[in-house]
Amino acid sequence: SILVRVCMVIVSTLVCIYYNMIIGWGIYYLFASFTDDLPWTTCREPWASDFCRDYLPVLPLANCSANNWDPDLTNGACYNETTGGPRKIRALWNESLARDNDIKRILPTEEYLRNEVLGIGKPGVGLDNLGEVHWELVLCYLLGWIFVALTLSKGVKSSGKVVYVTATFPYVVLVILLIRGLTLDGYKIGTDFYITPDFEVLKDAKVWKAAANQIFFSLSASWGGLIALASYNKFNNDVFRDALVVSFGNCLTSVFAGFVIFSYLGFLATELGLEDNISEVAEGGSTLAFVVYPFAVTKMPVSTLWAIIFFIMLITLGVDSQFVLVETVTTSFLDMFPKTRKFKAFVVMCFCFVFFLLGLTLTTDGGLDMLDLMDSYAGGWNVLIIAICECVAIGLVYGAKRFLQDIECMIGKKVCGCLPWIFFKYWWAACWVFITPAVIIFVIIFSWIDYQRVERLPNWADALGWLMTFSVILGIFITAIVMICLAKGDSFMEKLRAVTSPTPDWGPALGKHRQLCAKYVPNFIVDPEEAALKATGKAPANSYQMGNKGNSELPTYEASHKF
Repeated sequence: SILVRVCMVIVSTLVCIYYNMIIGWGIYYLFASFTDDLPWTTCREPWASDFCRDYLPVLPLANCSANNWDPDLTNGACYNETTGGPRKIRALWNESLARDNDIKRILPTEEYLRNEVLGIGKPGVGLDNLGEVHWELVLCYLLGWIFVALTLSKGVKSSGKVVYVTATFPYVVLVILLIRGLTLDGYKIGTDFYITPDFEVLKDAKVWKAAANQIFFSLSASWGGLIALASYNKFNNDVFRDALVVSFGNCLTSVFAGFVIFSYLGFLATELGLEDNISEVAEGGSTLAFVVYPFAVTKMPVSTLWAIIFFIMLITLGVDSQFVLVETVTTSFLDMFPKTRKFKAFVVMCFCFVFFLLGLTLTTDGGLDMLDLMDSYAGGWNVLIIAICECVAIGLVYGAKRFLQDIECMIGKKVCGCLPWIFFKYWWAACWVFITPAVIIFVIIFSWIDYQRVERLPNWADALGWLMTFSVILGIFITAIVMICLAKGDSFMEKLRAVTSPTPDWGPALGKHRQLCAKYVPNFIVDPEEAALKATGKAPANSYQMGNKGNSELPTYEASHKF
C-alpha cells in the first residue's frame, strides 16, 4: 500500500537524521581513544565538576573536621568554610544520606560526555537556547554520512558485502566483553538484577511502549527496511525461514547483550557502593553506552586497545541500522521515479547531504535535548500506528487469504526444506488479522492513558514532538484523500473500491512467475496486456517489454510491480 510506504519514508527520514548523530558520537570517541591515556579515565579540568567521582571522596566524619570542612548533618556532605561566598562541596561523609538528598558522585565518563563532548553542562543551554555548534561533532556527523552515502551509492551488492563485516564483528567483541565482564568484581550483582523479574514494572506504560519500540526497531518491522531490502530477494526465497531466523536471532542477541551490559553495571554498582540499588548506577537512554562501557574499559589492561575495539563495534552496529533507514527512503524514491535509477549514486548522496544539513542542530550544546525529543516522538507511537495500518491493509483490504496464496506461490508447499506450510499459515493469518492489532492497540491506549512528557524539556517541545508523530498520521490521510480523488469512478464507493483493489498488472515481474501464481491464486491475470486488449481494445498504460528468456510469449513486467 502506498499509504504505508509514505508513512515508512517519513518515519525513516526523521529517525535516520538523529540516529546518525549517535554514530557521530562513536566516531568522536574512536578518535579520542588513540592515546596512551584515555581522556575519561579520571576527572580532569576543565570539564570535570565538583561532583566528579575523583574530586568528591567519601571520608569519615572526623576527617571533615580535620580538614577544616563544615559537615552538613542533614545531607551527608562536607563543605569548605567560606566567608561571604557560596559553599563548595569537598567530600561525602555519608554517601547514602547524600544520595537521599540528590547529591551523587558522578563517573568521569559521564562528566566527559556531558561537558566535554556534548557541552550540555553549560547554564541555560537547551531547546530554548541551543548554544554553540561543536565543530568536532559536525565533522564526525559528516563523516558518518559520507560513509553511509559511499556504501549505499554502490548499490545493495556493495552494502551487502559491508554488512558481512558490520554484522559479525559486534558478536566477536560482545563475546570478549562478556568474558572480561564475568571476571570483574560485582558482576553477579548485575546479572542477578538482570534475570530477576520485577512484575511491578509491568504496571508502567513506559515499559510497554519502550519494549514495543525496541522490538519494532531492532526487527525493522513497520519501518520499511525489510520491504526495501526484501525487494532484492529471489522470487522463491524462503521468507518463512528468514522470518524465524531474524526474529529468534534478534531476541537471542538482545538477551546475550543484556548479560554483557549488566555484568558491567554490577561492577560499577560495586565501585560506587550501590550494590543494593543498581538502577541508580547510570541513566538509561541514548547515552548509556557512552558512560558504562568507556568506564569499564579503563579497568582493563591495555585500555586504549579495548576502547578502540569497542567504539569500532559501536559504529558498525549503528551503520547497520542506518543503512536500512536510508535505503528505505532512497529505494522508495527510486521506485516512485524509475527514471532516476540510473543516477542512484547521485540520489543517495543528495539525500544524505540534505539529512546532514537537517541534523546540524544536533551538534550544538542543546543537541542532546533535540535528539531525545526526536527519539521520544519520531519513532514511537507512529511506528505502532503504521503496524496497525499494515495489518488492516493485509488482513482486511488485500485479504489474508490472498496474501497467504501469494506467499505459497513463492515458497511452495514446504518451508525450511521439509515443514508443511499448511501447519503454519493459519497462525500467521491470525497474527495479521487479530493478535498483532489487538496487542498494539493495547500498548497505544495504555501508553496514552499513562502518558508522561519528557520533564526536562520545555512545554512547547511537546507540541513539536507531537507534530512529528502526527506528520505520519497526516501522511496516511492526505495520501488516501489524494488517491481517492484521482481514482476512476463516479461515486465515492467506486473510487474507494478502485484504490483498494489490486490492479490487473499486480504480481511478479517475470512472466514465468506469473504463470506459477495462476496455479495458486484463482482468477489471476497472467498477461495484463492481453486481458486489457480483450476488455477495452487497447493495452494498459504501463507498457511491458516482450521476450522473457525461456518464455518468449510472456511479458517481462516492470520491477515496481513485484509483490
